[in-house]
Amino acid sequence: MSAPKFAHVVFQTGQAGPMRDWYCTVLDGHVVYGDEALTFITFDEEHHRVALLHPPIPSERKTPATASMHHVAYTFDNLDDLLERYVTLRDKDVLPAVCIAHGVTTSLYYRDPDGNFVEMQIDNFAAPDDATAYMNGSEYAGDSVGPAFDPERMLAARAAGASVEELTVRSWSLQESLPDPMTVLMGS
Repeated sequence: MSAPKFAHVVFQTGQAGPMRDWYCTVLDGHVVYGDEALTFITFDEEHHRVALLHPPIPSERKTPATASMHHVAYTFDNLDDLLERYVTLRDKDVLPAVCIAHGVTTSLYYRDPDGNFVEMQIDNFAAPDDATAYMNGSEYAGDSVGPAFDPERMLAARAAGASVEELTVRSWSLQESLPDPMTVLMGS
């Protein structure tokens, strides 16, 4: 049996313009199609990766307690590409809500105008089996979320010559005293 591939995500929104602009900025994408009910955005060869459904009926913004999709994640090839996207977005005043050293990934979480999270990440293991082994290990069992980290500090450390391996272990992030990432992710 063949495995499916991710095609697109659809958000229903009452803020078509701000959501369109935000996703085009964050994903370095462009609008493929738009009308009074739908907007299709892509950033690669696919005809659309993000769709916005904006019916004429006003919609309410979700709350942290609303049952809904929490986030969609996009993976970069390496840490330098992830940090480059961070700088590009920072320079456009789009800042992550929280950055987390999950161990299995190094992740920057952004919040869109409707309050949905978009995770920009790198995988910290070359092979999926190694990532699975890490998730079944003691460090992950002790804290499946991981500590927050400061992306500016990571950017400076990388520019000063710190290796990817050094910056993508949790012990590097634990040097800081930052808010609990779950507080940010759960909206409490």
